[in-house]
Amino acid sequence: MECGEIVVEFETLPEMTSNPAWAEEICKILLDKMHQEYDKSGLKSVLRMTPNDNREMERPPQMRSGFYLDKMRETFDRTALAGADMLSIESVGGKELHDDALLMCDIQGVLFSQCVLGVRDMRFIWEDICSIAEANDSIAAGDTACGFGNTAMMLAHQRLIPKVFAAVVRPITAVRSLVAYETGAVGPGKDCGYENPILKAITGMPMSMEGKAASCAHLSPLGNIAAATCDLWSNESVQNLKLLGGFAPTCSLEQLEYDCRLMNLALTHNYGPPQQYRDMMVDSDSFLDPQAYVLTPDNVITFADTIVNASDYYQAGKEVALKAVEVLRDGHSRQLTQIPGKDMSFLDMIENSVKTMPESEDDFINQMMGVVDTSKFRPKDYGINDN
Repeated sequence: MECGEIVVEFETLPEMTSNPAWAEEICKILLDKMHQEYDKSGLKSVLRMTPNDNREMERPPQMRSGFYLDKMRETFDRTALAGADMLSIESVGGKELHDDALLMCDIQGVLFSQCVLGVRDMRFIWEDICSIAEANDSIAAGDTACGFGNTAMMLAHQRLIPKVFAAVVRPITAVRSLVAYETGAVGPGKDCGYENPILKAITGMPMSMEGKAASCAHLSPLGNIAAATCDLWSNESVQNLKLLGGFAPTCSLEQLEYDCRLMNLALTHNYGPPQQYRDMMVDSDSFLDPQAYVLTPDNVITFADTIVNASDYYQAGKEVALKAVEVLRDGHSRQLTQIPGKDMSFLDMIENSVKTMPESEDDFINQMMGVVDTSKFRPKDYGINDN
């Protein structure tokens, strides 16, 4: 099978980020092989390096100093200097409180974790990444709220939280991930960020997406709709297992190539407007799950408008959460998506909880500091006074 262009991503394991020389060596090996293949077959390729965010390995996480931050910075430095074309990360600022908020269906905890803590950490870490990229002629490509939105999706898949709660969390993740682009990232956004369509609508930056071709790593209700707005189509971590057709990474790459051929063909207009193929991918998923429904193009534009018109990140989080509730209610009443009757009450709960939140971020922070377990995070690492 012929393939003309490919983006290779390497996500380091925690041990590799803690030992930056290992990540650097792997980066060099990959680039050497990619250059050899170009000389041999003309295959064009670029390398995205994604160091693991090890800061969460310490409890409570030390976000702005310490061994894990220093080693992560060194990993970015070494791999960028070695020739990595793009730099990304799945940053974890705020996750130390977000996991509990998800399990409790605590929308205020979600907003505090992402739109207060997460936003502040994103700004801190992406100033570094953008500086490293600029110094080494690499591309600061983007972050992903995988540890937030996709964790919600997996919990919903396991029926530990309602799908509608995970569906409301999804557009909130765009508020947090947007900070990377406002700080200087230019895309293509990282594939496991299902908030990327909203970010694309806001920034116009290219986005990588994963869906059905990522089932080798995780299942999701977003297999087709994720492809509707992608600029790069991606798989996920593929184990190097021997299958009947060949080794698993080879088989997975073939699936990607066939998908991309079809998408590129749709863009030629030879078989009708490209929107026809896009709409087929959207409609095949959006009715079956509210988590897919919130990613229809119309809803994506609605969320993007809501975020852009908000006065700050805190207000953007509140307003997009309420807008998601409105969108889901409307979709349910118009029979555009399936929502179990018992889940509709969670939309009322989310709305009532958000509407009781203080008007100002400072008041919200003061309120939450009296509620959250302050032993699980370091407030000063987020610029918050814990006295």
